[in-house]
Amino acid sequence: MSSAPHLPSWSHTSQEEPGRVPAVHRIGAVVVAAVIAAFGVLGLLDGLDYFSTDGERIAGLSSNGLLSTISLLTAAVLVVAALRSSRVASTTMLVIGVLFLVSALANLAVLETEVNFLAFSVANVIFSIIAGLVLLTLGAYGRVSGNLPADSPYRSEGADAAEDTDTSQQLPETPAERAAERAMRDAELAVIEHRATPDQERRVAAMAQVRTRGDRRDVWMSFDRAPLR
Repeated sequence: MSSAPHLPSWSHTSQEEPGRVPAVHRIGAVVVAAVIAAFGVLGLLDGLDYFSTDGERIAGLSSNGLLSTISLLTAAVLVVAALRSSRVASTTMLVIGVLFLVSALANLAVLETEVNFLAFSVANVIFSIIAGLVLLTLGAYGRVSGNLPADSPYRSEGADAAEDTDTSQQLPETPAERAAERAMRDAELAVIEHRATPDQERRVAAMAQVRTRGDRRDVWMSFDRAPLR
């Protein structure tokens, strides 16, 4: 029995609904990983000195064996994160994006010195800044915004937080409201498990049109007040 309707098999363990936001996170991580991995593989195949501070040109950038190895490890981390879940991929891209920017600034300070252990050049610094910004943009997509896309898995978290901050009119106060909330939970579970009655399906569909806890409860109870036809 699946945890949500129409889940693709590859995301069953992560319990995510399909959508544009999860796809951007996962595919974006893999695409960036492919670019970084290609750079690393070319460097290792070229037999670069491991700790050379001068480096050699690889795809327009300067590299040595150490930088090539780090590139491959970074690409592997991104791929593993993408395979785990879009949430993990998003967080990983945000972290690595920041590291790319920090690396660009740190290596800019040691260019043409004996401590330029990654054999950075100005081109490498520019690439690191661009790669860092791309990773931050992809990682933050559908996650850091005042108007999240409808398919964002982070949208419901924001709605829940907003509900928790306004408890004066959200919490059930009467026995009828508490009973309604129990019935609401049972109906939503029944819909997920594909065993809901037509009445439960209509009520859950109607509740989906509103966002706050109190409004959802009002919608549910409106069906009880409506005259039978």
